[in-house]
Amino acid sequence: MQQPLPETFLKPYDPAENEPRILELWERSGYANPDVCVEKGVTKPDAPTYSIVLPPPNVTGTLHMGHAAMLAIEDILIRYHRMRGYKTLWLPGTDSAAIATQSKVEKNIQKAEKKSRYDLGREELLKRIDAFTEESKKTIIEQTKRMGSSLDWSRYAYTMDEKRYAAVMEAFVRMYEAGLIYRGDRIVNWDPKGQTTVSDDEVTHEETAGTLYTFRYAKDFPIPVATTRPETKVGDTGVAVHPDDARYKTYIGKTFNVEFAGAHLSLKVVADEAVDPAFGSGAVGITPSHSFTDWEIAERHDLPRVQVIDERARMTEAAGPLVAGKKTLEARALIVEWLKERGLLEGEKQVPMNISKAERTGGTIEPLPKLQWWIAVDRSAKFPDGRERTLKEWMRSVVEEKKTDIIPERFEKIYYHWIDNLRDWCISRQIWFGHRIPVWYRRDESGNVVETIVSVDGPSSAKASEGKWEQDPDTLDTWFSSGLWTFSTLGWPEETDDLKTYHPTSVLETGYDILFFWVARMILMSGFLLGDVPFRKVYLHGLVRDEKGRKMSKSIGNIIDPLTMIDKFGADAARLSLVIGAQIGNDVKLSENRVRGYKHFANKIWNISRFVLENTADADMDAPLTDEDKELLREAKRVVAEISRYIDDFRLDLAGDAVYHYIWDRFAAEILEESKPILKDGGEAAASRRSTLNAILLISLKLLHPFMPFVTESIWQELSRKECDLLMVAKWPN
Repeated sequence: MQQPLPETFLKPYDPAENEPRILELWERSGYANPDVCVEKGVTKPDAPTYSIVLPPPNVTGTLHMGHAAMLAIEDILIRYHRMRGYKTLWLPGTDSAAIATQSKVEKNIQKAEKKSRYDLGREELLKRIDAFTEESKKTIIEQTKRMGSSLDWSRYAYTMDEKRYAAVMEAFVRMYEAGLIYRGDRIVNWDPKGQTTVSDDEVTHEETAGTLYTFRYAKDFPIPVATTRPETKVGDTGVAVHPDDARYKTYIGKTFNVEFAGAHLSLKVVADEAVDPAFGSGAVGITPSHSFTDWEIAERHDLPRVQVIDERARMTEAAGPLVAGKKTLEARALIVEWLKERGLLEGEKQVPMNISKAERTGGTIEPLPKLQWWIAVDRSAKFPDGRERTLKEWMRSVVEEKKTDIIPERFEKIYYHWIDNLRDWCISRQIWFGHRIPVWYRRDESGNVVETIVSVDGPSSAKASEGKWEQDPDTLDTWFSSGLWTFSTLGWPEETDDLKTYHPTSVLETGYDILFFWVARMILMSGFLLGDVPFRKVYLHGLVRDEKGRKMSKSIGNIIDPLTMIDKFGADAARLSLVIGAQIGNDVKLSENRVRGYKHFANKIWNISRFVLENTADADMDAPLTDEDKELLREAKRVVAEISRYIDDFRLDLAGDAVYHYIWDRFAAEILEESKPILKDGGEAAASRRSTLNAILLISLKLLHPFMPFVTESIWQELSRKECDLLMVAKWPN
């Protein structure tokens, strides 16, 4: 017998109508907070824990498809484990993204007021940035909620808030006192546009057409060299050849004094295995101050360093009168012309050339020697377990010993390669927004530093009276603060209950493109400061590309906006489109048609539920079951086991696909169609089938809930018989 349905069920499923209502129900319940789940009795106090900290999105932008994929994957894991009875914490936060944020605010000010940061001053610029970030945080939080993310917003963290500031200061001081942080003069990536150092992680590479110039420094110089940057050659202090290159063996160890393009050079010929004898002339002019490779060769052979390019990407006085004060490209043209006039240019060859760019400002990177703050990755220090080891040794060992598993496993080799080639980490930046380095200097009357204090609180009152102190003007690399993310968000350096309960976290889920930039740094920080790993597993998802497999780009015009997809098709459809077909660590292809297809699926489960509820409202749940119905329930249990196994193995793509096909192809297309005549005939078979359909619907809703939480929760609210008020805390079928 069919029963009248609630009015909300009489029309097609409307995401725009249902999603805000369901979001409000979830927020009002407080069930995203594991403490509330324990208080309300839906989770046992001694239940096992499951925790994820959200990779904090930058406050500079809005939700993009990469964020959407991350939120969908993590929410599936969280909802599944919450339903499994775990004490489940998903901790949200946002990242200051210091360089990106300051750059964006500076551009806005320049456009509106025609003023630079120097016109405003440090204090005023920071006020403007704080106002900008407050608005941006609200935007990104609201957009994150629209994805259905069941985050515990009561524990929200921001990398620049008071608690995270305390953690950053404490970490710096501890690492400095252990000898792992030092100040040194070394070569860095310098962004002339942003006027700051940037890390390797913040540098992009653009391929362009270049010219390889082969030349001699002087008529009587015996070795030709090749370069794509002639403007740097006025800073050369040596020439390197391969030790086995027979052409140049007789010159190794000799020094030649030449006048080159107006600069006086003293060039020592050295043998170094880093030189490729097959490239160009097989000899390389060594410019220690303007090449990372040359810097290392110069260190090995004790070659002097001469800086010929300054922070504004102009040639210095040391470059000689021909090019001093010129821009680098102007200097290049002048030097090439000088070589031609003297018959020293032996060849020009068109070659592809990678130009390094600052990711955030677009400035062309200049390798320059700068006095900066560094973390020493090859220096031994005592860890909390009392053992002496280097940071690189720790970072390698945790993966080798399976203290942290990287999924998929193929990324382990890439991780090891990156660790083995890791250089000391430059952690200082010359921007104004960020955590100020906790170092103070006292100077004498001549301006010389006579005392340095490294402290969380600055000079003590006694010390402060001894003279004028100045804090180091630099700020810390954003990755330094985000490297503490898994434990600073849980209260460290205090020994909080959250830290004891939820750390190490269960999983870090992020894109494979920041395996090294962020993941490795968190392992580094957690190892030295806590003596433990930050997470048990690293799950790496791929990039979201367009339907042709191309990276989404404004220039191509193929960007798919997740918020537009949510407006058109609902959050559930957007989520499922990012999961099904997305194999571990592989990129996923996305199109609007794909998202539209999963909206049809949301409506399908809505219609299935409507049919079942119409026909099972008065079902006797204790009715004897026919053998056929018993087999249907056994089949459903097998599906539960299969999907559970897939999720446990991080094969969310297979889990989503399995639940999709079970509901659409099996439940809707076969079981319901076979049930219609049985229900119509009545009798014991109909009573058995009504009970079975009701059970299969409940199982289906639970299986689908982590993937499509809105439509399943909407249906759950219409059930007259249910085990709890919200599906998000219902028990996973066993």
